[in-house]
Amino acid sequence: MQTTYRTATCGEITREYVGKVVKVAGWVNTIRDHGGITFVDIRDQTGLVQVVVNDEHLLKGVTKEAVISVEGKVRLRGEENINPKIASGDIEVEVTTLDLLGPVTAPLPFEIDDSKSVREDVRLKYRYLDLRNPQVYNNIILRSKVNKFLREKMEKLGFMEIVTPILTASSPEGARDFIVPARQHPGKFYALPQAPQIFKQLLMVSGFDKYYQIAPCFRDEDARADRTAGEFYQLDMEMAFATQEDLMEVGEKVFYDLFREFTTKDISPAPFVRIPFSESMERYGTDKPDLRNPLIIHDCTSIFANTGFNAFKGSTVKGICVSNMEGQPRSFYDTLTEFMVQNGSKGLAWIKVEDGGKFNSPIAKFLSDDEIIALTKEFDAKPNSSIFLLANTPAIVTKLAGILRKELGERLGLIDTNKFIFCWITDFPMYELKEDGTMDFAHNPFTQPTGGMEALQNTPPLEIRASQWDLVGNGIEMVSGAVRNHDPRVMEKLFELVGYSSEVVRQKFGALYNAFQYGAPPHAGMALGLDRTLMLLLDESSIREVIVFPLNKSAMCPLTNAPSTVTKEQLRDVHIKLDIRE
Repeated sequence: MQTTYRTATCGEITREYVGKVVKVAGWVNTIRDHGGITFVDIRDQTGLVQVVVNDEHLLKGVTKEAVISVEGKVRLRGEENINPKIASGDIEVEVTTLDLLGPVTAPLPFEIDDSKSVREDVRLKYRYLDLRNPQVYNNIILRSKVNKFLREKMEKLGFMEIVTPILTASSPEGARDFIVPARQHPGKFYALPQAPQIFKQLLMVSGFDKYYQIAPCFRDEDARADRTAGEFYQLDMEMAFATQEDLMEVGEKVFYDLFREFTTKDISPAPFVRIPFSESMERYGTDKPDLRNPLIIHDCTSIFANTGFNAFKGSTVKGICVSNMEGQPRSFYDTLTEFMVQNGSKGLAWIKVEDGGKFNSPIAKFLSDDEIIALTKEFDAKPNSSIFLLANTPAIVTKLAGILRKELGERLGLIDTNKFIFCWITDFPMYELKEDGTMDFAHNPFTQPTGGMEALQNTPPLEIRASQWDLVGNGIEMVSGAVRNHDPRVMEKLFELVGYSSEVVRQKFGALYNAFQYGAPPHAGMALGLDRTLMLLLDESSIREVIVFPLNKSAMCPLTNAPSTVTKEQLRDVHIKLDIRE
């Protein structure tokens, strides 16, 4: 679209424009003075175009990153000046007029093209400059394209986009709420939704068959590489009269096609492999397994049931065997041991299997021949293999074995970075024990327990399975979904087992509890973590790289200085008096 400032964008000017007079506008990317003639690259959202300025007076006040509008005739470049790396690389614009629209009046805090190497807080303070870096800028462009793709895909599958409220009631859903004081109701607070969970279930009760939205979610959690502090977005969906199979079928249509559209890497085909939670923990030491890693964890506890080795005696023992380890120096084993100790292990035992049935290991003298032979049979260990062993309590050693598997895969280059391998993790436990020994929900409290009321009444709580599933891609949890409970009696029993009375359930979840009294259909739903998905697609190591204006690791915004103090008058309006003590 033509405007006062331009008749064409920088990226669209090609050979077809030769001989035409055009007007382009954008940021000054580079200035090259060749003595009497100056070449300027102008940048806008669509790309770069080179312009030629013969009158140096036109450039008065023009610097890198200034915003200008120029008019001139398009001509072919000389053969020696053609740039095949950009779409407009074989043309240039001979400038006749130049308007300085936005001068740069302060020193640039960093070079735009090098912004990704700058300290993160500086980048975020000047995020509007950081976003000018093409690598950063293109991340946000891809985000927009992914959003558009997902909306079109969901509409084609018959889902209806419905926006749910942001101000809602606080409820115990697993994370800490962000709360908002209610001016008109002294002493009371709204909460920002951790997810649209209750509202999307109420939509099913209301008679909407298929709901979706790209929903903002708010959780007061600490940041990490794959989790942003405060706010994140998810593709949220819910289906009435649907089962786990129905939702998985939708998921495989949407998520496989999404990755096929936006990556050139190899993608595991649908249907994705399904792994029960218990099997995932046993084989991979995590419920988020990276299946690009070929290493498998074995339980070796029975081999050492009568061992004389004190480090293994009375413990659960897990092991991993790695083949083709010839040439690895002793320092490899020592640094790996140090890494595991830093991650909470008491140590790391290892055995090298050598030619001729020989073994090399610091612990070989503590093990019987039968134990070593049983180990090699357990792993079918060939010469030049190494067996790594960990011992601890069942829960701790499982976690440590998962860490070891991941670290071995990365150190030894066993992970094919040109692949996306997806899997469904199913059959999660409904409950878990907290550190203080009390019972809590392992995941979503609104999930249907497998077996329904009968399971709640007749099965030990820690053995009850949930009708819940996750989609994992390359070791990252991307999707969480579940068949929802829609029976108020089951709802009461679910919360009773974690110590909530019927009165508390009706108070905390009154809208949902009451709605279930009026004919609720069976329903199921899931949500795709949009930020994590973009992080995977772009192969970024930090989730903040795919968010346009993220908070930093400390949940602060260097750009806007949020969170900030407010005036006493503002606090008085919402009936709050601060009592902050050191």
